[in-house]
Amino acid sequence: MTQKQISVAFVCLGNICRSPMAEAVFAHTVKAKGLEDRFSKIDSFGTGNWHKGESPDPRSAATCRSHGVPVNHRAQQIRAPQFDEFDYIICMDEMNLRNLKRLKPSDSKAEIYLFGHWNTAGKFREIVDDPYYGGDEGFEYNFKQVQYFSEQFLEMEL
Repeated sequence: MTQKQISVAFVCLGNICRSPMAEAVFAHTVKAKGLEDRFSKIDSFGTGNWHKGESPDPRSAATCRSHGVPVNHRAQQIRAPQFDEFDYIICMDEMNLRNLKRLKPSDSKAEIYLFGHWNTAGKFREIVDDPYYGGDEGFEYNFKQVQYFSEQFLEMEL
């Protein structure tokens, strides 16, 4: 019997720091655990369109690469059709959560969560803060958060 494949989208504000990092780390974790056949799609988006078409922030990409996680993404904005393409739409903070709930069509299949929903042991802050205006340590903390949340998601949802 074949298991249903899951589709997951990660969302932040501009889709250049947190959500492409979450996408890359999640996909890398899925691959490392040999679970690629369980996923039909893993992607990321922003609620805004300011950076549409841009590569991830160099600090976000460098943090991922320093941990052996490849990043290959161009910023894109989430729209109503994505709410039918994805089973899970996972956002980084409360503002994204409010925006997604407002955008979500009433008949959508997508479940919307904060990524911190999978903070099972309270090991990290539930909110994945925007590191854009801070130093490299913010990107490193985000990396550790999304890595832990990814592992917990896979344990709980598969």
